[in-house]
Amino acid sequence: MSEQTPHRDQAATEPTTPAGPRPEPLRFFGTTWVEHDGGYGLRRAAVAVGSLGAAVAGGFLLRFAYQGLTLAEVGGFVGILVVVMFAVCSAIAFRKTWEGFTRRPADPAREDSLRSLKLIGFVGSLLAYFLRSLTEAPGEKLLRSEYEAARAAYEKRRATRTGNPAARGTKGNRPRKGRR
Repeated sequence: MSEQTPHRDQAATEPTTPAGPRPEPLRFFGTTWVEHDGGYGLRRAAVAVGSLGAAVAGGFLLRFAYQGLTLAEVGGFVGILVVVMFAVCSAIAFRKTWEGFTRRPADPAREDSLRSLKLIGFVGSLLAYFLRSLTEAPGEKLLRSEYEAARAAYEKRRATRTGNPAARGTKGNRPRKGRR
């Protein structure tokens, strides 16, 4: 008998999952944003340092790419065009990433079409991630408001379902359907 079966008292002491809506996990944080536990502060610091480091590395990468263009002697117009393109794409990526932390996109198809633009402006997205992680987990405000609304709706539904549901069929002295 090498198999061990759990005893009934062991199964009763295991923690059960709470009823109701479950919080949505957040990238790099899981569900630690709900109670700010499980190394939440350390994770926020790591996300801030990591995103800022990646943005600096991305800036150096873009600088080296620009230097490659000047070594290739493509002309001033192309150089200016590349700089303006990366600046505009970074600004749009920053704005769209920042908006994504506070509300869901109204048109998800439009957000998908902007994915390549956000990829080009990755430095803006990284900077938005860095700035947001200084105050909260990026996206925490949005998920917290949705989770609290779902919990409130669940509690409201649960509070209205008290009593015996079989006894609810009668109103006044009117008999229930099927009985006479």
